Amino acid sequence: MTIDWTAVRAEFPSLQHWTYLNTATYGQVPRRAVEANARHWADREEMACSNFLEWYDKADLVRVPVARLIHATPDDIAFIPNSSYALGLVAGGIDWKSGDNLVTLADEFPNQLYLPALVDRFGVEFREAPWERFYDAIDQRTRLIAISEVNYATGFRAPIAEISKFAHQRGARLFVDGTQSVGALEFDVRTAQPDVLAVHAYKWMISPTGVGFMYVSPDFRKSLAPNVSGWRAHRDWRNVDNLHHGMPVLKDSAEKYEGGGLPFGFMDAMGEVAAWMVELGPAQIEARVMALAQCVRDHLKKLGADAPDRGSQIVAAQFAGVDPSRLARELKAQKILVAARHGFLRVSPHFYNNEADIDRLEAALARLL
Repeated sequence: MTIDWTAVRAEFPSLQHWTYLNTATYGQVPRRAVEANARHWADREEMACSNFLEWYDKADLVRVPVARLIHATPDDIAFIPNSSYALGLVAGGIDWKSGDNLVTLADEFPNQLYLPALVDRFGVEFREAPWERFYDAIDQRTRLIAISEVNYATGFRAPIAEISKFAHQRGARLFVDGTQSVGALEFDVRTAQPDVLAVHAYKWMISPTGVGFMYVSPDFRKSLAPNVSGWRAHRDWRNVDNLHHGMPVLKDSAEKYEGGGLPFGFMDAMGEVAAWMVELGPAQIEARVMALAQCVRDHLKKLGADAPDRGSQIVAAQFAGVDPSRLARELKAQKILVAARHGFLRVSPHFYNNEADIDRLEAALARLL
């Protein structure tokens, strides 16, 4: 399928006024998603919420393109407000023993680095290791490995399938935060085999803040206890005229981790985006995004930057003796949006960007440098 990227770009009105190269902070939400959200509120006005159970039917339909995007099944998908929620659910659902440990990569996103706040009371050891010594930190007492597929500051892309195999051979579970990758890069749970993949959809899934999804493998669902309970916990929760009282009987699907109500409207928007991405093709999207990222690296290197390829669509560059925070502020004043993270100037193009955006970035940086 040949994609008209100019037509794709037209879905994002803000790009008419901004050079937006900062999807690793926030994704731009397409018109079709905004319209899907608006349709939900129009439906509320018309129907006075009399059809609220139908909203859950629509939510189940959203599971379908989300699952297709990562080669899962709809039963594997639970909706979450953000990836922190997912990580807390996993940390709270494991039967920890004193002396167990959990492992993450050095310089991870704070979600992973703050894990001791959730498990310290169980006597769990927290291990933070650089990539060069990552596998050495994992042993037979490792219960959980929690990492991002793509590092938010450096753009380092972890080899998830390799890590998963190593973890499972030692009895450890693998939690992957795909917030900085899914939507831009292909992800196949059949080959990567994480136990959990959590995605807050507001970045590369170009959806509203406060909605996302969590894949939970069928095997892990057998042992991962839900630690959020609500009126939808019982498997017959749709029988609202006579809701079950007493201990709930849970479904086998990942829906059992959702608890209560869902962010309707926002979910309609995410479902519209997921269906669009499936239609465009994840492989085509990744090829587009990676080509744009390489174009960014080439342009920045012409200006003297150190901008290595770390295997992802996030470009982390350094200019010797130059404060990246100052560059980001001065670029913003020219309506060019990038970010500064941990000493790097971070440039993160998505499929809605084009080479003209990168040319404008290079020209502005040349003046500032």
